Amino acid sequence: MKDGNAIEVHDLTKSFKVYFDKGHTMKEKILFRRRRSYEERKVLNGISFEVKKGEAIGLIGHNGCGKSTTLKLLTRIMYPDGGTIEMKGRISSLIELGAGFHPDMSGRENIYINAAIFGLTKSEIDRRLDGIIEFSELEEFIDNPVRTYSSGMYMRLAFSVAINVDADILLIDEILAVGDAAFQAKCFNKLREIKERGTTIVIVSHSLSQIEQICERSYWIDNGRIRKMGRPARVHPEYMDYMGEMERTHNEKMKKLQQAQEEDYSEETAEQKKTAVEITGVRLKDGQGTEKTVIKCGEKIDLVIDYKVNAEKIEETLLGLLFCRNDGVVCYGTNTQRERMDNLKLNRQGTIICHIDKMNFIAGEYWIDVAIRKLDMLPYVYLKEAVRFKIYSDVDEVGVARIEHSWKIN
Repeated sequence: MKDGNAIEVHDLTKSFKVYFDKGHTMKEKILFRRRRSYEERKVLNGISFEVKKGEAIGLIGHNGCGKSTTLKLLTRIMYPDGGTIEMKGRISSLIELGAGFHPDMSGRENIYINAAIFGLTKSEIDRRLDGIIEFSELEEFIDNPVRTYSSGMYMRLAFSVAINVDADILLIDEILAVGDAAFQAKCFNKLREIKERGTTIVIVSHSLSQIEQICERSYWIDNGRIRKMGRPARVHPEYMDYMGEMERTHNEKMKKLQQAQEEDYSEETAEQKKTAVEITGVRLKDGQGTEKTVIKCGEKIDLVIDYKVNAEKIEETLLGLLFCRNDGVVCYGTNTQRERMDNLKLNRQGTIICHIDKMNFIAGEYWIDVAIRKLDMLPYVYLKEAVRFKIYSDVDEVGVARIEHSWKIN
């Protein structure tokens, strides 16, 4: 191992057998042998990377790309088919919530069991016990069986043990997604503290903001290989663009499938369904004209709405927009009257573009309802969830929208 490195991974490969339908009893195995057919699925296909002592790195990628498998190989929960892993120092891991906890034992007893698994002696655990319990904030419940704990309490106890074993290497898999906001902030502060003490940290997370706050480097894993590595601020935007393109491709396939199903209707039925005004397409585009469904907070975006007028004459019209979070919370609503556009002069067919200088919703999933209506509020057409999109951010924020502001200290 090179001087200054804590982890070295060379040409790691791992495959799994995925059974189509596996018999479990002896009778099923004899009578239904075809059920035991399977395919070999390669999850990792030559992963290599190095982590220096005291460095924090993040592993990112879509579901099934091999992030968690890589972390499990580092913890030796499983072993690779090929390649080598070298690690220097005591290892502590948070791979699965409550892994190693005995449900019928108390929180206190499970502290002793878990800490012993990490390599601490009883006397070492005795010295650290009060600190572990205090950090978990479970003093009132520490002697209750852990089967009575909520998932958040499980996480508090597991995290408290893992960070108090003086590990040289800490491995974390999505564990920080559990718990309330106050405890998550406490965990982040603790991670920064142990990182400053020289602990090497590897984090697997779908929360890019978590990685950006803690890690110096990100490794983007795609189809079992490292597609890109570098500073999070450089890797993450490219990764989010890729994920947005994947989602757009998926949505286009679903749209074509839906259109194919709708073609089964007769022309007469289609004619009956026509309204005076139709919205024929809604999409979001960036400054280069690229369609996007994954947007960075604060990015400039155009909302493009295609329409068609079926009636010979229509009354005075407005266009309205309603921005909603995916839990149904209304975030913002507006219409063209706000811009003194009291009457849209619609052509027989055309496009309406709404320029959004800064899409300032914070990280989350959203949709936009679009309506074209008469001035007396009666709608020609109301398109629910006309377009869905995701917002990601490189800063830690809460709420619904970002408020533009600045600070001054005298």
